Amino acid sequence: MFDERLSRFQTKLAKAGIDIALITDDDNVYYLTGYYDYLHMEFGRPTILAIPKDGPSLLITPTIDLNAAKYSARVDRIAAWNDGMAEEWRAELPNAVTNATKVGIEPDHMPPMVRAYVEELVGTDRLASATPILTDMRMIKSPYELQLARHAGEVASTMVAAGRAAIGDGVPEYEVAIATSQAGTRKAAELLAAHYEDSDMSPNIHFLQILASGDQLTKTHHRATNRIMRHGEPVFMCFCGLTNFHRFKVGFDRMFWIGDPDPKQVAIYEVAVASQQAALDALKPGVTAETVHATYAEVIQDAGFEYPFRCGRATGFSFLEAPQLVTGDETVIQPGMVFAVDGAVATDDFRAQVGDTFIVTETGWEQVTHHPKAIEEVIV
Repeated sequence: MFDERLSRFQTKLAKAGIDIALITDDDNVYYLTGYYDYLHMEFGRPTILAIPKDGPSLLITPTIDLNAAKYSARVDRIAAWNDGMAEEWRAELPNAVTNATKVGIEPDHMPPMVRAYVEELVGTDRLASATPILTDMRMIKSPYELQLARHAGEVASTMVAAGRAAIGDGVPEYEVAIATSQAGTRKAAELLAAHYEDSDMSPNIHFLQILASGDQLTKTHHRATNRIMRHGEPVFMCFCGLTNFHRFKVGFDRMFWIGDPDPKQVAIYEVAVASQQAALDALKPGVTAETVHATYAEVIQDAGFEYPFRCGRATGFSFLEAPQLVTGDETVIQPGMVFAVDGAVATDDFRAQVGDTFIVTETGWEQVTHHPKAIEEVIV
């Protein structure tokens, strides 16, 4: 799989007139080579994947991660560098780019100190963006990636069910977060054991749970705290950053009420659900991404609410991929794309949101995250 991606990427580099690409985004390094979970710029240690259009690939990575790289990186050569020794990560770059007329980089993902050094080596006039090539490659998922999406959906669905079961009057928010991560980890472990041979891939679900209850609901990305939930309160859970199965990400949001909900809140919630359904009615091959967003936004504005944030985004090995379901994105929807599609309404004192992940098929879409949305089914 990784060998095929690297080869296809090299073909596209040649077609674009790029002699060598220097890849520094973690997710793109994984996408092309299978190498992941190395120390990177958070610890001041660059990893650089150098891919020429017609030669051997080179991975420049810290010595501390050399054994991991040898195990997982599908590259022709690995050059390890150590802290404070010689030129560190810079040592291999001059030879890599010396004969290149055009060097591809990822402008939005190359660490500033790496970019500054590359500009010293080749000059800004010899730089080009390799991002459009990788963006295009990653839009349409392979059958293997679609399997990952479905399994990630199973993990997410298990998590929301566990979270729902933990919600109750007198329960602190963090207890719900513990329940979701434990359930997700166990489901991920089950799927990894049954379907995947990579024993190094961790099943553990990790990320601060996005959860808000009661009067905290307007804090969109509020994390679970010590707050005690009470009867009659709404509870919002988001799993978009939390569900990361075998490095594949999906979007998933649900709302619940502890006991009888406020009718005014229910009315807003129903508009959010309707806006997502409108987007799904529009989501199919041949339409543009912005058309899906416009359909969703129309429902929300016709109900008297403000123009909303984007309807959704493509997902995969990154939390945010292209295209986005938003005004201005004219990308044509194609089978094999994977989208998180939301329905959302915000007011000064309440917000409602539901979201799911879908695979675009030849005739429409396949849903991969599942939990009821009807109001009578989200009262706990």
